[in-house]
Amino acid sequence: MDNKEEFLCINEESVEKVKAVFPPEEFLYDLAELFKIFGDTTRIRILYALFESELCVNDMAVLLGLSQTAVSHQLRVLKNNKLVRFRKEGKNVFYSLSDEHVRSIIEMGMEHVEE
Repeated sequence: MDNKEEFLCINEESVEKVKAVFPPEEFLYDLAELFKIFGDTTRIRILYALFESELCVNDMAVLLGLSQTAVSHQLRVLKNNKLVRFRKEGKNVFYSLSDEHVRSIIEMGMEHVEE
């Protein structure tokens, strides 16, 4: 039995149109992984804090009421996923959003939640 026979209605034109622009599975997997990163409140709080200013781990720990270890762990996840970047100044390491795309993703999410 062919898969088409299992369904009552198939608009083959629509199916083919979508298939033509459907991204590869690997791309969709990477996209899903990216969105998982946004699924943690602590990481969202860190990203939101970086909207306003470049910050070091100590500043973020105080601001968010977290341990430096917890902040460092989440920053490592964010850095590995190219959502934050860092620069060193002497012994201090300062973090910022990696680019405007990160800001846009958060802003769009906020707009959606506020609707």
